[in-house]
Order: sequence, then C-alpha cells, then structure tokens
Amino acid sequence: MRAALALARRGLGSVWPNPAVGCVIVQGGRVVGRGWTQPGGRPHAETEALAVAGAAACGATAYVTLEPCSHHGKTPPCAEALIAAGVARVVVATEDPDPRVSGKGVAMLRSAGVGVVTGICEGDALELNAGFFTKIREGRPLVTLKLASTLDGRIATHSGESRWITGDAAREAAHLLRAENDAIMVGSGTALADDPELTCRLPGLSDRSPVRVVVDGRLRLPLTSRLAATANDVPTWLMTLEGTSPARRTAFADAGVDVVEVPEGPDHTVDLAAAMMILAESGITRILVEGGAHLAAALLRAGLVDRLVWFRAPRLIGGDGLPAAVGFGVDHLSQTPRFELVEARSIGADQVEFYRSI
Repeated sequence: MRAALALARRGLGSVWPNPAVGCVIVQGGRVVGRGWTQPGGRPHAETEALAVAGAAACGATAYVTLEPCSHHGKTPPCAEALIAAGVARVVVATEDPDPRVSGKGVAMLRSAGVGVVTGICEGDALELNAGFFTKIREGRPLVTLKLASTLDGRIATHSGESRWITGDAAREAAHLLRAENDAIMVGSGTALADDPELTCRLPGLSDRSPVRVVVDGRLRLPLTSRLAATANDVPTWLMTLEGTSPARRTAFADAGVDVVEVPEGPDHTVDLAAAMMILAESGITRILVEGGAHLAAALLRAGLVDRLVWFRAPRLIGGDGLPAAVGFGVDHLSQTPRFELVEARSIGADQVEFYRSI
C-alpha cells in the first residue's frame, strides 16, 4: 500500500478535479502491474495497473489508495474493471467520500465475490487526498499557506527587499509545492510589487505549473505584467469584485486571462470564502497561497487556512521589517488560529515546518 501511495503522489497537482490514486497489483508475491491517475484525472489508477498486468491480474491482489469508483462517468467503473479482470482480492486504503461512490465500490466488489480489506494506511491516504476530501465535504479546496521569513517572522525589510530571504534549497522545495497543487494564489499587492511568474521552474517539471490565481478586487494588475503576458501559456485567473470595469475585463480576456467575479465581503474586498467555493466549482482541490501579508491575514481571519508550510531563514530583521501577516483582529488568545506541528526539518541552511490546522 505504501508503494501505491507513492505512485498516487505523482498525480498531485495534475489530476484535478479527480483525486490522486495509486494502484499496485500483486500476484504470487510479485508486482505484475502498477498505475496512477493520469493528468486530467483519467485514465484512473486501476485501469492503468490492469493494462500493465494483463492476464496476470486474474487471481491477484490489488492495492488501491482510494475506494474504486462504481459509477459510470467519462470512464467505466473501476470496480467493474477489477471484477472483469478476475482480481481475487482488493485492499483499499480509505473509502471515497464522493456520494456517487461512498461504499458502493466496495459493495460491488464484495457482491461479485471479491475479497475486500479496507483501512490499510488510511491516515496517509486521507492526508494525500485531503484536497479532494475537503472539496467534497466543505465545497472548497484545501488551502495551504506558504511563508518564507526570518526567525522573527519578517518577510521583507522596511524598504520591501525580500529576495532572497531563504536559500536555493528552500526555494526549490517551494517550487515542488507549486507542482503538487492545482492552483497558486497571491494578492494584488504581491503581484504588483514582485511581478512574479508563479510557475514551477524545477528541471523536468515545467509542465506542472499550477493555475495562477490573483485576488485583485479592482483589477489593478497591469496588462504588461508577467502574469498577463504569459496567460496563454499558463492558465491565469483574476478574482475580482462584481461590477468592475467592463473595458478592463475585456482587455484581460483578450490577453488570455480569465476574469472571475466574486461577491464583496464585509470589509469591501473580495469575499474569500465565496472565492474558494468558486474555485472548487471549477475543479480546484488544492491551492497554495504564497502572499502577501494582507491575503495571509484575511485567510487566517476567515478560518480558511488548512495547512501551513513555513520556511525560516537563520537571520533577523527586527520590528521595522514587514510581518508575515498583518493584523487580523485578534484581541484574545482564544481567537487565534491554532495549528499542530506535523514535521520539521533542515533544508540547506534553513528550516521548514509543516503544520495542520486544529
């Protein structure tokens, strides 16, 4: 099952709106087939593994990281494919929460005489597809906030200089995070200040750049920006307030940028909860937020941060530096968002910490 989970991870960031699934087929103690969900969400992992196994799948055991689907969609049900191939036993990490499946795949297998075992490495499988599960259960993507700061939580000097606080190894790890997410989000302030590309620039992974999302309530992004200039190469979405300039919207559309109108929130800016629901309706299951301090604060205030990845450089800037998040209305400790540390490790000269909201 751990091998199947490793295969499934290959699909993160490229299979939305589907989950990333891995499948390993074993016959007589030997792996005869393996597969994972392909880009765009199909073919599914089981189909890929069965194609490799061929006749050897008959009487074999299939290890699958998510319950095989049981409904007819754009592809036939994977549960039916496993039955037709003569698989004798299916080991499933976790049930699929999609109401179209949700136990029906396991029931279909058992009714056909296939032995089924569930719950193997379930915790790992739940974390792997936390984005898909969040989309199904809460109607929004899994939100990961990525911060890169000094030890005292500063992301730039008072003059705005921020390149580069962390080292090369940390920046490469951040690009890998981009490849594993469906979309990357920044605020308009960051887009204006940094003129970023927001692409994955790791060797061999340039095709894994996520959808680029800019929260830009007033359509301030220049049409000459890198994001707008490359929108025909990498999908770029601007989330703006309803009723913004029709001429600006048309200009962005002509440049290949998708302009998405979002209701106004209570603070007269883009309603981030509504924005996340719109992203989920578009198929996004995992979104990486890279800045800036105002967007980070707004997401924390709204309770929309599920994961926190914090890169810390062994240096200090002091109180006149720019904070990782501006104030977001905390008067009492009971109001603070809380996280639990999942993992911490050194990465070059820096540290990276992974947190989960609690």
